[in-house]
Amino acid sequence: MARAWYSYNGIGDPLLIASYIFAPIKPACLNGVNICSIYTPNGGPNPSVLSANIRNYIANTLSTLVAQPDANPGLKKYVYGKN
Repeated sequence: MARAWYSYNGIGDPLLIASYIFAPIKPACLNGVNICSIYTPNGGPNPSVLSANIRNYIANTLSTLVAQPDANPGLKKYVYGKN
């Protein structure tokens, strides 16, 4: 399934899909104390659910301040942070 970027609105719960808006381009952010964007299966402008993996990556980003997954530098990152 194709994926798309969704930007966090900065005010809602970062674990809820309602807190994200479709972003037509890849974000300029990468690491930081706040969630910036997620890269998730494309549900159009309004995806319906965040997978358990994405929710786990969001929690890890908030605790480590590093884009996730972080296990291997060569892995595609699905959750980005910003300062």
